[in-house]
Amino acid sequence: MFTPENLRKTLELFNEKIQIKKDYLSELDTPIGDGDHGNNMARGMDAVMAADLSGELPDIFKATAMALISKVGGASGPLYGTAMMEMMKASKETSDPEMLLKAAIAGIEKRGNSTAGEKTMLDLWVPAVENLNNGTLNPATIEILVETTKNMKATKGRASYVGERSIGHIDPGAMSSAYFFESMIEAGVFNE
Repeated sequence: MFTPENLRKTLELFNEKIQIKKDYLSELDTPIGDGDHGNNMARGMDAVMAADLSGELPDIFKATAMALISKVGGASGPLYGTAMMEMMKASKETSDPEMLLKAAIAGIEKRGNSTAGEKTMLDLWVPAVENLNNGTLNPATIEILVETTKNMKATKGRASYVGERSIGHIDPGAMSSAYFFESMIEAGVFNE
């Protein structure tokens, strides 16, 4: 279950991973995007860490969403921000991680006009939540899901502009999303 404590811990861990891996994320983004995913996400997470993360789940999700939307450039800010806004709305009714993450996925799909299978962050979020549902979500599974994006041809987002050349590259949004899911695991969100 999500609690204010483990959500704050998730965000702290996510920030640490993003700051450490920002150069790697931008390297992943260079052949198929603008090469700025890591720096954009690092700037966004700096803003999240500077935000007021006190209060209950909806307060924390909303502060996170606003920080990401205002500070992250490219598609990532609106997409991550939308995910957090949808989780904020859902968290007024439930603290169940699967329900909140499904709300986030619906928001990402709508905002990005995309579905899983198009080489986007959804190719991590959707199967990760399926794995959560059947009890097989762990760091090894997450790594496999990220690797799966390597052989996909991008049909949405910036990477779709390079067409066939997108094959052979890990999707940077899926990689940063993997850090988010790993952070939730480490923070104990999925512990019953």
